[in-house]
Amino acid sequence: MDSDNTISGSKQYSRREILAGLASIPVIGVIGYGLFQHINDRNKKLAPLLDDISSILPKGISPVVEGETIRLGIVGTGSRGKYLMKALGFLHPSRLDQYIESAKKSNEWAQYLNDFYAQEDLNIEITAICDVFDKNANWGVETAANIHRNGTGGKMGNAPKRFLTYQELVASPDVDAVIIATPDHLHIPVALEAVKNNKHIYCEKPLSCTVEETFAIREAVKESEIIFQLGHQGRQTENYHIAKSLINIGVIGKISLIEVCTNRNDPNGAWVYEIDPDANENTIDWKQFIGPAPWHEFSLERFFRWRCWWDYSTGLSGDLFTHEYDALNQILGLGIPHSATASGGIYYYKDGRTVPDVLNMAFEYPNRELTLLYSATLASEKERGKVIMGHDAYMELNKTLLVVADPKSTRYKEKIEKGIIEPHKPIFSYVPGQEKVDAITTPTEKYFAGRGLLYTYRDGKSFDTSHLHLREWLNCIRLNNGLQPSCDIDQAFEEAITAHMGTISYLQGRRTYWDADKQKII
Repeated sequence: MDSDNTISGSKQYSRREILAGLASIPVIGVIGYGLFQHINDRNKKLAPLLDDISSILPKGISPVVEGETIRLGIVGTGSRGKYLMKALGFLHPSRLDQYIESAKKSNEWAQYLNDFYAQEDLNIEITAICDVFDKNANWGVETAANIHRNGTGGKMGNAPKRFLTYQELVASPDVDAVIIATPDHLHIPVALEAVKNNKHIYCEKPLSCTVEETFAIREAVKESEIIFQLGHQGRQTENYHIAKSLINIGVIGKISLIEVCTNRNDPNGAWVYEIDPDANENTIDWKQFIGPAPWHEFSLERFFRWRCWWDYSTGLSGDLFTHEYDALNQILGLGIPHSATASGGIYYYKDGRTVPDVLNMAFEYPNRELTLLYSATLASEKERGKVIMGHDAYMELNKTLLVVADPKSTRYKEKIEKGIIEPHKPIFSYVPGQEKVDAITTPTEKYFAGRGLLYTYRDGKSFDTSHLHLREWLNCIRLNNGLQPSCDIDQAFEEAITAHMGTISYLQGRRTYWDADKQKII
């Protein structure tokens, strides 16, 4: 019998028996994985079938590939750029001071700090920094010099060079690869310049601001030999790997409907970020910030809250839906939908923004015989999560992964009739360490933490998902054998086209279609 169809133990079990064994067995992942200690008599008969449940859990992490030190240039050292630097192993000394003080008062923060120190050295050097806001650029330079992970007053390494423009940075012979953490409208201009200079690229999501850019960057990357990774760190989330494995062995049956949601109810979550008191026309290169966007007079609101305007942002579709879509694309391989419809509006935040704060989108996949629904509001914190609905069960992906049998299930009919499975109660659950959320500081970070976008688990040990995603990219660069990372340009293209189909539908008030033969949105 093929090993893919068995679970090891004192006897070999088929996929059919594995499915039977899943019934009413909860799994808890606070320390990795394991069965609840108290299993009733009914479950004891099934428990042996899950003795090797670890076979569907991701195992450890790949070692750092040996090779020369990779020299990185970072374009954009605002909030996301700072976080990526932390994921690479670099914290500003003053920020590390704050971590240390918080760790003295909180076990959660102590673990958070320990996790940072435990991050493996990725054998990189940050040699170049570029940001249009002087304060961010200086912060980035000082952070990159903290190679020993010291607090204030500790020994520092060599400071990277600050470049005033991204064009100069990507042309530098001292840079091997570029991390792009700019506003959305600058992703592709920087990326195209990087490809032209033969630099490897890690680009924050979403991929692009326009359809035309999407095709341009795909063509450029395909014609080059660079390694490209889109910053969907959810590709490293343990829950999604487990979900994919369970779906592949038929646990929930034929899927016909998927619902994903974004709910926030906080100014920070609605992109009304604080304005730095040190920011002004003398400390911000406004012309460079505008880039390819329509000209607008200097505005601190637009600079710090750029996600609120179509000029610089992709709105809910590009900023938040893409997280949900990419999770589903890695689980189910959805690809680009046949059609999309969208509706919504600016119903709560009357602050001059142009992007909606309520958005509903429906994506049809007739070849897969399923529909993907997305619903979002920035004025309610009601948790709704991700739900994948199959004929035999539904799977809920939020802080916990749950599989709940459908009362009309064909696969579980006999077990339901015998009372082994109770409809509407979980037959499988997995809890990946929710206590970590207590060490997160902002509502936005808590939102992402609940979706597995800040940390994940391998063999019971927690890892920063962005660290793993960057690590994967760097490993592919060093291997230099054609191996592509998990969110390569093809996956990025599918994400971008899908999001653009929804955005165009919303803006033009019509259904959009993807012509796969002509590679065109119509």
